[in-house]
Amino acid sequence: MVDDKANYPDWSLRNDIKAELKADLIILLAENGYPPVDRDEVYKEIFEQAENFKKYTAN
Repeated sequence: MVDDKANYPDWSLRNDIKAELKADLIILLAENGYPPVDRDEVYKEIFEQAENFKKYTAN
């Protein structure tokens, strides 16, 4: 799911893509029984990991 959203060159700068990714992650976490803790923190960590992954595997 993250990889699909990160296919756009400017994905990390576009608020619409980030909002869509966040909504998808919230649904995915809920479907898999993730405890209702601060999901914003989880989202932030996943987003940072995706940015780093794309940054270092782009070449």
